Amino acid sequence: MNRSKNINSTIVDGYFSLLNNLAPSSKLDLISKLSESINSVDSTKIKTFKKSFGAFVSKQTAEEIIEEIRSSRVSNRNTESF
Repeated sequence: MNRSKNINSTIVDGYFSLLNNLAPSSKLDLISKLSESINSVDSTKIKTFKKSFGAFVSKQTAEEIIEEIRSSRVSNRNTESF
């Protein structure tokens, strides 16, 4: 946990030194955008995550899907010699 804190502190210090020369209006704009990003929940990310779960959707019947899988299998019984 302490190492992570040190890394985050280093990153923040790096950004601060980079952004320190911005005009005051740009700094205020940046503060506003950072505040908005903290206060808002990105619903797109949540929806995308939820879409990764659930049932498989297809117009094919189960039997058609099974047949398609079985017909696409390739069997090669050749053995490699050492």
